[in-house]
Amino acid sequence: MMTIESLKFFLGLKDISASETIWIFFGLLGQLIFFTRWLIQWILSEKNSKSYIPDVFWWLSLGGGFITLIYAWHIKSFPFMLAQFIGIIVYIRNIILISKK
Repeated sequence: MMTIESLKFFLGLKDISASETIWIFFGLLGQLIFFTRWLIQWILSEKNSKSYIPDVFWWLSLGGGFITLIYAWHIKSFPFMLAQFIGIIVYIRNIILISKK
């Protein structure tokens, strides 16, 4: 069984503090949520034999964007924060439009 220390070594994070390791995994969670939205969109498009964006795509976008925005704030990356913030506005607007139907 892989321990946290062996995982940190494997990922090249052996000299990073425990709190920074948690932050890195938090940022990875946001990216995993983003990846999941594309995977779901792809699977459902294949199933429908046409390009299809399901409602869950926007909710996953919002969740992943919010988590990633928090991570970007933590690492103090203004370009990263700006990109996530603008994306969150788009995701919220799409959720609002969907809820109006």
